[in-house]
Amino acid sequence: MKLIYQVNDRPKPAKLMVFALQQLLAIMTATLVVPIIVNGDILNNFPDTDKLMSPGAALFGAGVGTLVYVLCTAKKSPVFLGSSFAFLGSMASAFAGASTVGLGFLGLIIGAVLAGLVYVVIAIIVKSVGVEWINKLMPPIVIGPTVAIIGFSLAGNAVGDVKNPGLSADYRVSILCGLITLATVMLCSVYGKKSGKLIPFIFGILAGYICAVILTAIGKAADIDELVIMNFKGIKDGLLDNGKVGLKTFFDVPDFSFTMIGDGFDKFNASYLATVAVAYIPVAFVVFAEHIADHKNISSIIETDLLKDPGLDKTLLGDGIGSMAGAFFGGCPNTTYGESIGCVAITKNASVYTIITAAVAAMVISFLNPFIVFVNSIPSCVMGGVCMALYGFIAVSGLKMIQNVDFNKNKNLFVVSVIFISGIGGLNVSFGKISITTVATSLILGILTNLMLKNAKEE
Repeated sequence: MKLIYQVNDRPKPAKLMVFALQQLLAIMTATLVVPIIVNGDILNNFPDTDKLMSPGAALFGAGVGTLVYVLCTAKKSPVFLGSSFAFLGSMASAFAGASTVGLGFLGLIIGAVLAGLVYVVIAIIVKSVGVEWINKLMPPIVIGPTVAIIGFSLAGNAVGDVKNPGLSADYRVSILCGLITLATVMLCSVYGKKSGKLIPFIFGILAGYICAVILTAIGKAADIDELVIMNFKGIKDGLLDNGKVGLKTFFDVPDFSFTMIGDGFDKFNASYLATVAVAYIPVAFVVFAEHIADHKNISSIIETDLLKDPGLDKTLLGDGIGSMAGAFFGGCPNTTYGESIGCVAITKNASVYTIITAAVAAMVISFLNPFIVFVNSIPSCVMGGVCMALYGFIAVSGLKMIQNVDFNKNKNLFVVSVIFISGIGGLNVSFGKISITTVATSLILGILTNLMLKNAKEE
């Protein structure tokens, strides 16, 4: 892939800010959604609590975690870290296992530290024994289809968002907005001038947003509920799903997790530590597999093997320590975002300075309520249109890794078939509160199949 901006290129300041904004828009919705989902679990267990996770704090933590990651990887890996969905169950367990809400926030931080330490330990092992065992265990025939599954497994989310009818709109109206967004992204990326090719998602989101506003205005004026996609009152009042962040104040300090611990230390005990450890540590090993797949993917895009330079030990340290630092502020463990990788692939802008600027901007924006309210006001169908492109490019990136594989050999056919069918079929395994995701399950099955058939005779 011919990149417009290489990893070490530094765009001019004005362009850099726009590129960073695009990265933020690509990852921001998912990052803000994680604490909102966890808040639902908190309220189920503590309905009278006024202590909830702050989406702004999660965004700040994502910015901190990304800067730590960039530092650990010596500015060689252009990926943004955001709130990890893999730990949703772990976070709910850490909170629900507490005798008080204050101890719950302490659990979120301790859990993220334990998960981060798993990465640190693996990084030390990799530093000692090298990375070749990873390449032997996960050759292109295994890692390529797995990367594709990351995109395929998210396809349902993208299509579901496109069909989301908003308030009372007909789902076909939502599809129209989503497709207008997608069409704008495609046209800008393919036919646009250099600026259009570099920021197609901004143009796409703006087009979809304007379309949704126009349709909603017409629906309100003509009393046609089927056209009402957006909640203007929600934008005016500035209410988010947690009911705490709004337009009543322009500037507000988020509720950072470390400020919400309360008297948790006084009530902390070994039993609770064990509960948190069981909830977080196994998931960290599962996410490790996705860490490998993500870095193989971005490596193919920038044509540099990040597992060798700066090295898997460095990327693991960045991910692990970044999660610890991010959770200290936002409560959410962080992980590399496929949306960020897809953004790099489509725009061909791999500048790590775009990632750094996006991280700093995320920290600043977390204090600015109007911007957070605006992002949360973007209709799901609009973001779904964007994600159809993002997730599609992730899938295609994986397929490109196996374009030179000889599929006349049954061995290769079986490896790819097992990964695709288990992944697209949504195969996952749970052991109590521990869940092995579809991507991790597919990767494990692919590795086992490849090992089982590695000694096959040449056909």
